[in-house]
Amino acid sequence: MQIDDYILSHVDPEPDYLYRLWRASNLQLLNGRMVSGHLQGRLLKMLVQMIRPRQVLEVGTFSGYSALCMAEGLADDDCRVVTFEVNDELEDFTRKWIEGSPYGHRVRFIIGDAIAEAPALGITFDLAFLDGDKRTYVEAYEMALRVVRPGGFILADNTLWDGHVVDAAYDRDHQTVGIRRFNDHLVGDERVEKVILPLRDGLTIVKKKQEKSANPY
Repeated sequence: MQIDDYILSHVDPEPDYLYRLWRASNLQLLNGRMVSGHLQGRLLKMLVQMIRPRQVLEVGTFSGYSALCMAEGLADDDCRVVTFEVNDELEDFTRKWIEGSPYGHRVRFIIGDAIAEAPALGITFDLAFLDGDKRTYVEAYEMALRVVRPGGFILADNTLWDGHVVDAAYDRDHQTVGIRRFNDHLVGDERVEKVILPLRDGLTIVKKKQEKSANPY
């Protein structure tokens, strides 16, 4: 679309390494369009720079593009992105690209189920990015809410799902149903503040509320 080209020509350029990763993802992997890409990648970097997390959790690594964008935005080399990918067939491709990046040393790449394994790390995260199996978004969110500090943030990708969330033709699609369930789950969740950005196919930003201190009077 013309407006997309206009936007990309007026934001920070995509680093060459990430462009090559984006291209390789689309050429060599099934569902290559799942990679975050230029615009969302620059947004993720900026959000990390704004939030200034020390520990970031990612659910769903895919080819490593988004993890590397967030790692680029970290304040220093003592900060970490811990990213989980459940599909072990992606490991060789993704690990090579993460390790070859200038920011790869800031990324801890784990093959496994984040919902089950992330809490066992014993890490309190400042930011979580959900971009895994849409059918289990609610479960991933509840896990993230437990391990993210009060005042921390959770980002959830694809929450408009190319408009399928309001299209009755997708009522039997399990991924669409999972995202609708997640969106409906958030509506009544008073533990958080939330907003949906219509970027690509939807990015939800969630802030975990601070715990209220007891009134001394």
